[in-house]
Amino acid sequence: MRKVRRKETIRLNQQCLTKKEDENDPFTIIPLDLIVEILLKVPTKSVASLVFVSRKWLTLIRGKDFINLYLSRSSPRLLLAVFGNNVEEQFLQTCSQVDPSSDHHRLDITPHKDDLDAFSPPIRGLFCRQMGSKIMIGNPSTGQLLTLPRVKTTRRGILSLFGYDPVNDVYKVLCMTILQGRQRRESRVVSEEHQVYTLGGAQRKWRMIECKHPHLPPPPPCVITKGICINGVLYYYAWIKSEASLISFDLISEEFNAIKLPEDIPCIVNYTGKVAITTWPTRNGEVHLWILEDANKQEWSKVSIVVPCWIDLIDIQHGYRFRGTLATGELIFTPSTYPINPFYFISYNLKENIAKKVVVEVLGEPDASRGVYFDHVESPMFCQM
Repeated sequence: MRKVRRKETIRLNQQCLTKKEDENDPFTIIPLDLIVEILLKVPTKSVASLVFVSRKWLTLIRGKDFINLYLSRSSPRLLLAVFGNNVEEQFLQTCSQVDPSSDHHRLDITPHKDDLDAFSPPIRGLFCRQMGSKIMIGNPSTGQLLTLPRVKTTRRGILSLFGYDPVNDVYKVLCMTILQGRQRRESRVVSEEHQVYTLGGAQRKWRMIECKHPHLPPPPPCVITKGICINGVLYYYAWIKSEASLISFDLISEEFNAIKLPEDIPCIVNYTGKVAITTWPTRNGEVHLWILEDANKQEWSKVSIVVPCWIDLIDIQHGYRFRGTLATGELIFTPSTYPINPFYFISYNLKENIAKKVVVEVLGEPDASRGVYFDHVESPMFCQM
């Protein structure tokens, strides 16, 4: 009986793996689950290149099940964007989040007069960069850069936000048009032409959607964070007439909602999986947060935190802002003034009540701006229009 079951298992594995075009593939004798385990241990860029081994490897590696499994096994990394006006050497750099001095990878990007708000925070291994009316999706792990169709608009100002729909397992870009120049919160001008692009969707074009909450996202430097995506919802700061609001966009239903803020604070963060607004740390390391507990009821709770030994860790010549919590629970603070070389951040373990300064070695021109993003993961995903 054992021999019969063993032969049946091998035959089923071979049946799953073998196709007519892969008859000469020597890997057909290897069980599928073993191949998957091997590929999960291979560096991401190498995994992406293995799609050329055979058609079945192409199907396996680019399949959503394998990509999701690979993402779940990936260790968190730092992603740094090096850019700026008159900076010719612009690139993305990733490194280990546990030990930033090791495992560096670099991807050169097209020089552009970017501001920090041109980059959306990375999601599940991909990032979004806006260059004027051109929007680009990239995978720093594979080096792939994909330019989306141009946004059709009569306005010159464009705001884009990047998110992930976990129900339909798709990435989406939300785009809206605004008037260029300095906008005032009492202005009657609002964002218009709200559009969505679904990465890998059937239509391969921008779709107009309705927004029932007229609002105006303020231009930088009035807004500190471009927006964040939590559990399939995009959150960003905006003005509704003269009042500050938190706008949410559900990537599943593609509906907008307006949430009243308890205080007019434009800095939005992810605090232990919930959206929060945060003040700037004081000179003694005290920071105050308002945490959104229930979006439907618009209920907020307030938390105050004091970072120990703050004055010994920081440079008093620079300002700092709270960036939220890592997946491991640490609280992260970064300098809010640029350029800073070498770059560093403050990590605070709330449970152990230990704070430390972490230096990140970043190459590039001394005057370049550096945007840093945490909990980035490597993905073998191939981006498709």
